[in-house]
Amino acid sequence: MAATNGKQKPKEFQFNLNLRNVFLILFVLLFLFYAYKAVSSGIKQALPEKPLTTVIQEAKQGKIKKVEVIDNRILVYYKTDNSMAVTYKETADSFTKILQDNKVNLNSLEVSVQDTQDATGLANLLGNLLPTILMVAFFIFLFRQAKGAQDSVFSFGQSRAKKFSKSMTKTTFKDVAGVDEAKKELEEIVDFLKHPEKYKKLGARTPKGVLLVGPSGCGKTLLAKAVAGEANVPFFSIAGSEFMEMLVGIGAARARDLFDNAKKSSPSIIFIDEIDAIGRARSVGVMPAHDEREQTLNQILVEMDGFTPNEQVVVIAATNRGDLLDSALLRPGRFDRRIVVDYPDVEGRKAIAKIHALGKPFDGSVNWDKVAKRTVGFSGADLENMLNESAIYAARAGRDKINSEDIEEAATKVKLGPEKKRLQSDFDKKLTAYHEAGHAIVSHFLLHTDPVHRISIVSRGMALGFTLIPPANDKLHETKTHLTEQIAVMMGGRAAEEVAFNEITTGAANDFDQATNIAKAMVVEYGMSSLGPINFGPTMDVTEWGKSYFDQSTISQEMMAKIDNEIKKIITAGYDQAINLVKSKRDLLDKVAETLIKKESLDGDEFEKIVGDKKFVNTLTR
Repeated sequence: MAATNGKQKPKEFQFNLNLRNVFLILFVLLFLFYAYKAVSSGIKQALPEKPLTTVIQEAKQGKIKKVEVIDNRILVYYKTDNSMAVTYKETADSFTKILQDNKVNLNSLEVSVQDTQDATGLANLLGNLLPTILMVAFFIFLFRQAKGAQDSVFSFGQSRAKKFSKSMTKTTFKDVAGVDEAKKELEEIVDFLKHPEKYKKLGARTPKGVLLVGPSGCGKTLLAKAVAGEANVPFFSIAGSEFMEMLVGIGAARARDLFDNAKKSSPSIIFIDEIDAIGRARSVGVMPAHDEREQTLNQILVEMDGFTPNEQVVVIAATNRGDLLDSALLRPGRFDRRIVVDYPDVEGRKAIAKIHALGKPFDGSVNWDKVAKRTVGFSGADLENMLNESAIYAARAGRDKINSEDIEEAATKVKLGPEKKRLQSDFDKKLTAYHEAGHAIVSHFLLHTDPVHRISIVSRGMALGFTLIPPANDKLHETKTHLTEQIAVMMGGRAAEEVAFNEITTGAANDFDQATNIAKAMVVEYGMSSLGPINFGPTMDVTEWGKSYFDQSTISQEMMAKIDNEIKKIITAGYDQAINLVKSKRDLLDKVAETLIKKESLDGDEFEKIVGDKKFVNTLTR
């Protein structure tokens, strides 16, 4: 906001005399006219009415002080009690002459006559014309609205893309971290558009399209904003869903209009967010077709690489479902570059956290290396949300700086939800404590599982408690040993319930769901069972035109039974392993559960003080 010298220039009143204002003025005038008539009528009805002969007789007796004659209405003011009355005469008669004819002394009486013929004529004219004028204005207003709606029908085919310039966005590549490879690719695109002659003299062609693929929250849209901030060229941004409308052919028309505008402004960049809304694989008759979506896709394919030259216009698209896109859209010449924007590694998370930490005060307890290792599996959006929640926690506690406890609580909230101080009975609290202690004990004493980070019996989300075991480092591969031990950890809660109470409850339902999914993937997808390295899951049917549709592989009933048996064997083995560990470490299980009942939460260091240090062995390096 521009600075001022403490004085503000008074705003000038401006009145726009358009049809709406005229309509409003006429309505107000009509309202005032009828309000005046209603008030006048009310006053008239409030005064007592007397016959004219009675008023003349009272005038002879000197009881009347003043008389006001208004047309045929006569207002009478009395001397004694200052009361009033009303009487009426013939319109053509003169009240003064009537008094003279009846020998009333006019010197003792004040008579005033008001001529309202012109005002009455104007009022009658307004009363007759105003309703007609209002009706005409109302119909004109309706016709203009209908005309605007008709014009909007013809504007459906215009692109809904928002045009940005360098001055309209403040995001640059300095604001993006954790995706260095993607930044480098997009920096080259920006350089192509800024200095095309440098590449043309070597025979290089400007890439026509860049496809950003990756999970939600990892920075695809942020990268596009950074391109808009870095490129000194027009930037058109549109979502895939904005091409689709209820009218047939609108999507294709908008695609044409978008590329026409981009070509007129070339060199330029087009950004299409969530392109899978229109770029899904076209059907070949097996799956139902969506003609409008396919027409839009066909138009985009032609615009990106057709007979019409399309140089100096680069298309950047983002999606988190790259496997569903049409093969014709993915080929070189349309999207020349396919960039995977995945979850950041430990260095990426550290850099992202530092960017979002700008403008927030932190005390000396915050260690960014620890924060980066603690947040394995967090996306950039998760990290931003975590630091924002930590600032809220610190402000709520009345502190001036954010500490490590605020960040830890915020990280737990981002992944598991806020705390819920539910009223639990002593038995429920004890049951939850043993359940979570079972998970922790099994994880701690297995060699290939990660260290326990935190245990709590405070409810979060839908869970009555949780045992947090984040990966010790970023893993690119999973081993069979680690997966089977993960299943044993998930069975640890049920195993602890059975050992401690000789009873089972419904609290392990989510554990079973996760364990079954892992075991099923081991058998069906990863070939980690006695059935051999065979994929029994659904696959994409591949035709000569490329990917077309999903097809559920035909598996015999006998093979399905074998798959079920293998899944059961894996889960049963994990459960038996958990039972044996919990029984052998029963004294430690009781200590951890009792401590949880007292303190409600234990961090990793407190837990290891009870059970000892964790022995961790990497399967691939031992």
